[in-house]
Amino acid sequence: MSEARKIGKIAREAQKLNAMVFKETNIGSSELELIHYVRHHPGTTQQEAANELHVEKGAVTKRVRSLVKKGYLICRQDIKDKRKHLLYPTEKAQTLKQSRTSIEAAFYDWLLEDLNQEEKETFLITLDKVYAKSKKESRSHFPNVMQRIQTL
Repeated sequence: MSEARKIGKIAREAQKLNAMVFKETNIGSSELELIHYVRHHPGTTQQEAANELHVEKGAVTKRVRSLVKKGYLICRQDIKDKRKHLLYPTEKAQTLKQSRTSIEAAFYDWLLEDLNQEEKETFLITLDKVYAKSKKESRSHFPNVMQRIQTL
């Protein structure tokens, strides 16, 4: 396994932990992902969410219905275009963020506890650099990575 894949695998383990903890709330990982997106993009449409999450609109529609019923999302008709429905998070959705963040923080704190202070500082500085580069590339829609993929 390549070194770079280990980052993704660790992130998936954190997702598994979140799913395990949230199982009793009856919220699945795909629903959590939609809630997270709507929290960051209040007033988004189902089509925009589907595009950004790279899933079918029908899947988003099904998740929205479920999350509205569970009290995590509000769906309002767009005043300008009656065919569109805008999605907004509820207060209940906002509390999920704190829970998810706390769970992930506990997991990552546990992962790092065996490192000495110098190792931890070096790792976190490196991680900040990698994260900043990743976020910048993502915000510009991955031009450099797409170029590398096309040469494969």
